[in-house]
Amino acid sequence: MRHIACLLVCVIAASNLSAAPVTVASPNGQVAVSFEVNDGRLFYSVDWQDRSIVEPSKVEILSNAKTSITGHAARESDSKWKPVYGQFSTIRDHHRELTLSLTCNDKSVELVCRVFDSGVGFRFILPAESAGEKLTYFSECKLVDGETYYSGQRGTQFNDPAKVKRPSVPLVTQRHDGLHVGFLESDLYSAAGFEIMRIGFAAANQTFTGTSSAVCSGEGQVTPWRVILIGETAGDLTINTVALNLAAPCKLSDTSWIKPGKGLWDWRIHGYDNGEFVYDINSRSYLRLIDFCADQGLEYLTVDDHWFTSARDGKMTVSPDVDIAKVISYAQEKGVMIMLYYDRRKGNFGDKTLFEHYAKLGAAGMKYGFMGNKAAFTRESIDAAAKNHLLINFHDGPVPMAGVERTMPNLISREYCHGQQDSRSAFTPETFLKMAMVSSLVGPLDMSNGNFGINSINAGERLKGPKKKNSYISTVVSEVARNLVIYTGLVTLPDAPEEYLKKADLFDFLKQMPATWDDTRILNSKIGNYISVARRTGDEWFIGSVNDQNARQLDIKLDFLNPGQTYEATVFQDSADSHGVKNPEAYEIHTINVKQGDVLPAKMAVGGGHAIILRPSTMTPVAIK
Repeated sequence: MRHIACLLVCVIAASNLSAAPVTVASPNGQVAVSFEVNDGRLFYSVDWQDRSIVEPSKVEILSNAKTSITGHAARESDSKWKPVYGQFSTIRDHHRELTLSLTCNDKSVELVCRVFDSGVGFRFILPAESAGEKLTYFSECKLVDGETYYSGQRGTQFNDPAKVKRPSVPLVTQRHDGLHVGFLESDLYSAAGFEIMRIGFAAANQTFTGTSSAVCSGEGQVTPWRVILIGETAGDLTINTVALNLAAPCKLSDTSWIKPGKGLWDWRIHGYDNGEFVYDINSRSYLRLIDFCADQGLEYLTVDDHWFTSARDGKMTVSPDVDIAKVISYAQEKGVMIMLYYDRRKGNFGDKTLFEHYAKLGAAGMKYGFMGNKAAFTRESIDAAAKNHLLINFHDGPVPMAGVERTMPNLISREYCHGQQDSRSAFTPETFLKMAMVSSLVGPLDMSNGNFGINSINAGERLKGPKKKNSYISTVVSEVARNLVIYTGLVTLPDAPEEYLKKADLFDFLKQMPATWDDTRILNSKIGNYISVARRTGDEWFIGSVNDQNARQLDIKLDFLNPGQTYEATVFQDSADSHGVKNPEAYEIHTINVKQGDVLPAKMAVGGGHAIILRPSTMTPVAIK
């Protein structure tokens, strides 16, 4: 790591620090942030390549406190770190950092701002004398040139912020000039006492606001980072590492027990009848699913709700049809790990002993449902799970703690999205594409993609299928590609083994697809319309494209391949007669040899998709027409 404390900050009118604009630029000079005090209030602004991103916006930690700048310091930092799982095997953390010494109502406070080539983060650090004081972290974000806005778990779209009751994290703005800007927070995990930032909109000055509160714990108390991401495309934001770099480094000394992977999930299979066997909530069904996982090389099985009927004071009443000890023992014999559901609505087992109980059962992790959107509870649960070497997957409206998978990588996934068929309602291709480029900014998502028996689901042949028949719009190739597009540490496949075996050649893509990656590129993206994602592990590339309800063709430019190397491309695509409503299960597979610079056409049906596996080959490439 190197630190440079010169030529990073430009100070104008330095003889009057309280009024002097202080500007810090990113390492390549592309992003610049300025701070200044006007009428006793601190304001910041953000520019990108001489274009205004955020106009002067107020930021404070003590409500209506009179603020002055008493000094500043700057440095540059350049380092690399390795996540336990994710979209990259190595992440570069290159930023310039400005620390402002402030006086707020006669109290000394620091504001730290880090500026990256693709975004900005700033947070407050409180002194010992602030212990017990009410902190209100308030920051305006006066975004410039906004055309369309998206926010929250479903990427809700709106054009007039004044007409939206309450936007939520993350907020994404698509500007008239094509730039995309994200507004969220990072490292909420480290900010003890703070709950999730609430986003508002002040119509009077056309400004978004972010607010969160806590009681100061004393010296070293930090706020979350307020984060602004900048990208030329929507896809740029999905692989932006600013929020991860701002999060605290991994707290776990041993992460060898944290294993990203893929697995089945029983909940959407209930009622599936293969003619000889009907899946239900019982040991027979779980054992059958474990056999399939073991045979197909899937590492996990998630056992969902109703395996226990009630819980209270450290005791659970297990369903009479489930022998959970036998199920977990059998899974261990087969080399399959069990993610075990906990539903708070069935009673309070007691969180102080809950995680120890699950560990003693032999579970590899917990899927925690109905815990509520509470940051303090989420921190404690992540910590307790880690103490007992348990992965954790939060469901049912969880806290979107961006960056926490760096600090506590046992947070393997979460349902900060609409899980497919959740509440017995199917999401559309357009909603998928909004979630893939909006809600994904907070980190790994559990979205329940990968159904192969779409006709069966639409016919109402599943107990947990959509209440409205024929409302699930997708093709089987799109289902494959969606599992590549969505970043998560635990790929959870929701369909019956028999449906995957019917299309074993298509299922082969999911079997071979890794759950963690060395590199990721976004090849095409437009929120709500389409996306193409390329991910690499080792020398193999996997590419997935997902489409809205307009048939289209995208160009897959293979510029990222190694020069001089021939690759065998196995292409999984919609058939000519595929259709997300009328003919969702038709697909084709073919193989071709390609090289760097070639362009593959991704032809996608209504609600369709496209997927490719690229492997180095010794064969001579042929021209792509």
